[in-house]
Amino acid sequence: MKKSFFAIAMSSVLLASSCAKTAQRDVNDDFDYKVDRFADIEVLRYKVPDFDSLTVNQKALVYYLTEAALWGRDILWDQNYVNNLAIRDLLEGVYTNYKGDKENADFKAFETYIKQVWFGNGIHHHYSTDKFIPTFSREFFTEQIAELPEGMIPANADELVEVIFNPGIAAKRVNQAAGQDLIATSANNFYESGVTQNEVEKYYASIKKADDSTPISYGLNTRIRKADGKIVEEPYRLGGLYGDAIAHIVENLDSASNYAENNAQRAIIRSLIDFYTTGDLKTFDEYSILWAEDTDSQVDFINGFIESYGDPLGMKGSWESIVNFKNIPASERTETLSANAQWFEDNSPVDSIFKKKEVKGVSAKVITAAILAGDAYPSTPIGINLPNANWIRAAHGSKSVTLENITQAYDAASHGNGFNEEFVIDAETSQLLDDYLFITDNLHTDLHECLGHGSGRLLPGVDPDALKVHGSTIEEARADLFALYYLADPKLVEIGLLDNPEAYKAEYYKYILNGLMTQLMRIEPGKDVEEAHMRNRKLIAEWAYEHGKDANVIELINRDGKTFVKINDYEALRGLFGKLLAEIQRIRSTGDYEAATNLVETYAVKVDPSLHKEILDRYAGLDIAPYKGFVNPVYTPVRDENGRITDVTISYPENYVEQMLRYSKNYSGIKH
Repeated sequence: MKKSFFAIAMSSVLLASSCAKTAQRDVNDDFDYKVDRFADIEVLRYKVPDFDSLTVNQKALVYYLTEAALWGRDILWDQNYVNNLAIRDLLEGVYTNYKGDKENADFKAFETYIKQVWFGNGIHHHYSTDKFIPTFSREFFTEQIAELPEGMIPANADELVEVIFNPGIAAKRVNQAAGQDLIATSANNFYESGVTQNEVEKYYASIKKADDSTPISYGLNTRIRKADGKIVEEPYRLGGLYGDAIAHIVENLDSASNYAENNAQRAIIRSLIDFYTTGDLKTFDEYSILWAEDTDSQVDFINGFIESYGDPLGMKGSWESIVNFKNIPASERTETLSANAQWFEDNSPVDSIFKKKEVKGVSAKVITAAILAGDAYPSTPIGINLPNANWIRAAHGSKSVTLENITQAYDAASHGNGFNEEFVIDAETSQLLDDYLFITDNLHTDLHECLGHGSGRLLPGVDPDALKVHGSTIEEARADLFALYYLADPKLVEIGLLDNPEAYKAEYYKYILNGLMTQLMRIEPGKDVEEAHMRNRKLIAEWAYEHGKDANVIELINRDGKTFVKINDYEALRGLFGKLLAEIQRIRSTGDYEAATNLVETYAVKVDPSLHKEILDRYAGLDIAPYKGFVNPVYTPVRDENGRITDVTISYPENYVEQMLRYSKNYSGIKH
């Protein structure tokens, strides 16, 4: 799954137009979206519209798939850092047993810290991957540990306290700094202590087959350790690593298979169970093919070791799950895009040698998320494109989705936040955003996921991992550029997805503003940009700004000490996007690591400190949380006297703390 986070980074007051096939805002929505606010995070809830319109069998299917999703939670926590689960138990013990003054400054700071740890699925920030630094005192914490009931104080409590308070221990979950050993300096638990980057790269180079046209996703579901000086892979599977949690996942998948909508869906679930049983990545490919080819089922899900952003080498898959069902009316626009996939591929500005001669099996839909779990929770993507294997995409197609109830929640929570007034250059541009950004942002996601990731091809013999640490950034840039280029194409008006040929300018303005300036709100002073999606946006915006200088395509204007973006030539900007897309596709298709490194290091990493300070100061006056995430709804099965499910109800009763504590109590599937 290639994730799209661009909607999260931009909070504006938006109004949908009357274009029938585009995303629509519910202007009469009185649902309570906002749940909690702490540190740099706002927690929301999302609605699951039309759940009650599903059949009883579909509801039961969703229920068991959500249970399978929730049982994978602890896998991700352990993947993120070896001591995360023990630290979580300790923190939750202190929190639930605290009997002192809850207005005490140390307790208030501790409460913020535990909420951050829950949100990050561990002691590192979910986006920057920097370790959280407590602002409560060590003395306060050790006193609270000493007062815990007998049996709740772990034997290694002193070690865990040192991890929490010593900034030099496990400082970065994913280190991307050039020139360093990225494995030795990253705190994730994909590689045991003592393993080096050079050893891992040599190991995988030795086992990959250069002439393999259908390669497995090497290393996706394993942890690396050394035994007798040699690299050893330990797979995640029943009877292996994470076997206890996987057993619960498999049990619920097995129950879900009894409610499958059709034989194809049942075969998908059984194939996933086979993968969890064996850990065999060939079986994972077989499952992925079955999943990609199923376009008939209304209920759908992802569950497993999917994305590799948590691995500095971009190979190891973090565990995640999303359960969803198709939003049939809203899917008209994505189905229109997928029906025209060959036209978009043929008319792309990239060299013909890098294009697919025949685009196969591109399916796309708008979905309603029913549950978010693992690496998709509490922070979640707004778009999904799978499978990740290039050869499966080429031979069997891909499946893309847009999570519209998630984008609706983001939009509803952003009303009246003052962003446009502070950062948008003039009233005319602000009106453009009000009229068309909600539409074009959703279309950008559709194009990015539906066609962008599925476009182009690797040349024969090119290793899919050839771009190494820069692979994720280049891939996200490729999909974003594809979407940006085509947003301005008359084809979108011709096929009825936009009703105004000028509408694309709203997304262009937002994208450049975000890439050049406003996403810097997420970076701490003095830090580089490291997260792949942020690097991608910065690369595109900075490159377009620099290469358009002679023609003054993009202008940075200082007004009363504040910097504003002005786009003077939108048509020329589209041309720049097309030019960069051609180069990015060449890099991806040929595995040109040197060129990828040059682009990323030149345009995507370094931050202007004076501009950065200005952005942070301006944001401080708006009280906008840089990051948002979600609590899930609760599904409750209704059973008859024989235990058969006769209905499943949905409710939204929990706040953030209640949900986190319940999940820890009910879904702890890993012994530590």
